[in-house]
Amino acid sequence: MADTLFQKVWNAHAVRTLPSGQTQLFVGLHLVHEVTTPQAFDMLRQHGWRVAFPERTFATVDHIVPTSTQQRPFLDVMAEEMTAALERNCRDAGINLWAPDSEDQGIVHVIGPELGLTQPAMTIACGDSHTSTHGALGAVAFGIGTSQVRDVLASQCLALDPLKVRRIEVDGRLGRGVYAKDVILTIIRRLGVQGGVGYAYEYGGATIDAMSIDERMTICNMSIEGGARIGYINPDETTFAFLRGRRYAPKGDAFDRAVKWWRGMASDAGAPYDDRVAFDAAAIEPTVTWGINPGQSVAVSEPIAADPHDEALAFMGFRPGARVAGTRIDVAFIGSCTNGRLSDLEEAARVVRGRRVAPHVKALIVPGSQAVRRAAEARGLHETFIDAGFEWRGAGCSMCLGMNTDRLEGRQVSASSSNRNFKGRQGSPTGRTLLMSPAMVAAAAIAGEVVDVREMLDPVPA
Repeated sequence: MADTLFQKVWNAHAVRTLPSGQTQLFVGLHLVHEVTTPQAFDMLRQHGWRVAFPERTFATVDHIVPTSTQQRPFLDVMAEEMTAALERNCRDAGINLWAPDSEDQGIVHVIGPELGLTQPAMTIACGDSHTSTHGALGAVAFGIGTSQVRDVLASQCLALDPLKVRRIEVDGRLGRGVYAKDVILTIIRRLGVQGGVGYAYEYGGATIDAMSIDERMTICNMSIEGGARIGYINPDETTFAFLRGRRYAPKGDAFDRAVKWWRGMASDAGAPYDDRVAFDAAAIEPTVTWGINPGQSVAVSEPIAADPHDEALAFMGFRPGARVAGTRIDVAFIGSCTNGRLSDLEEAARVVRGRRVAPHVKALIVPGSQAVRRAAEARGLHETFIDAGFEWRGAGCSMCLGMNTDRLEGRQVSASSSNRNFKGRQGSPTGRTLLMSPAMVAAAAIAGEVVDVREMLDPVPA
């Protein structure tokens, strides 16, 4: 019987059906970081439990680690304490940890695929809502809370409700200056921030099939912003080429056998879906949020259409019919698990090269991992950004969530390549965040205001 990847992976990892109706699901890979683990490890100790499968658990430091300097001890006392606690817990449990001084340190959802830990048909859990990122390689990946982190550490299992599957197809060719970030913002705008509740999102269609793994990770990363529990893309030749030779991927004949199995786990032709939605790629423009959730967005050429009494308008300082284009910004942030990969920095550098950041703008480039930073520096991208007036930082979550020293102040407006524009998300309760692609952030940094990046891109040769 034809079935979806989601259902195949779910069935393969199901331990039993619980009296509650939930499924006890075995977790193939558990990724942890410094923020959601201290309490989980404390709960283990209180019960006298051990980590069940330390070889299936991998840790990094990303959320609270400073990016301006990673010299220890950190000046931020809380960052130092949380990092030290993770180091101690991982050492005691025998868990592999990439600490701040490791060449593999980085954002958990960047280094997982980068190292080949993330693989098709795997179940993956992490105490971070954007774990859906790993679905870009055909994994079924769940963000979980601290008590569930404890459960996975103790049993390598989760109790989860079954999900419906919505197939989202994007077909056609994306226009110049339109990126994966614009695609997912458009999807969330149409389906709503609660539209995916109870669903797994399967993305497909010619546009998705043509995307790189980096682009697919951007799409899957923000599935959670549309209310979906997970998002995934079926594994294909692009997936296999990406994984070949990576540290934790199978080697030699084992890789060929894995590819054969991965292919068989992809959704079958004729698989049943609970819902289908289609998008025309050619109709998608550079997109920017205007409100206080990722569904409140608009094409850069369009006016804002919203209820005049919407609290988001008052908070952000917009009026119905106004355009986001022309909005003065104070901060430009390029980074995060959504858009902190090498290809994101390359696209931003295309816009920045030969230009200067507006005098009133503070602009940050924060690579998603130490490996991304090294690769960017090998290509000279750091010089391009520094010459333009950007700050070149170490790897970490940085201004995505303001849990570290990178924060907005007062009513500052941020052009951000991250994933959330909630009130207070970037550190200031009154700060305002405009989400957009890295190229759009770069253009805003140069202009000092939101502009259409297509005006700054080199013309396509005739």
